Amino acid sequence: MTVLQGDPAKPNSDVVLKVGPGNTLPRHKHSSAERMILLKGTLQVTYDGAKPVTLKPGNYAYGPAGLPHVASCKSKVPCVLFIAFEGPVDAELVSDGKHSH
Repeated sequence: MTVLQGDPAKPNSDVVLKVGPGNTLPRHKHSSAERMILLKGTLQVTYDGAKPVTLKPGNYAYGPAGLPHVASCKSKVPCVLFIAFEGPVDAELVSDGKHSH
């Protein structure tokens, strides 16, 4: 992750996130909403309760705060994603719920 602007510990910072080809970011959530534009590659994003969405370069996506999701780079080149966070940048892993009581 590269910080383009702002302090990731404070609200309103912009970052670029690179995900390697074939790699998946495990199910996680953010305390902040995120606004994303895919710059390179093909990225599949699945938010809980929604159908998977496949982003191509130039596509925009909005991720609500607190909603768990998974992202997978489906291209043979790295996926490069611009993300603008409304609050501090964080990511909390979320279990799949299959092991909860």
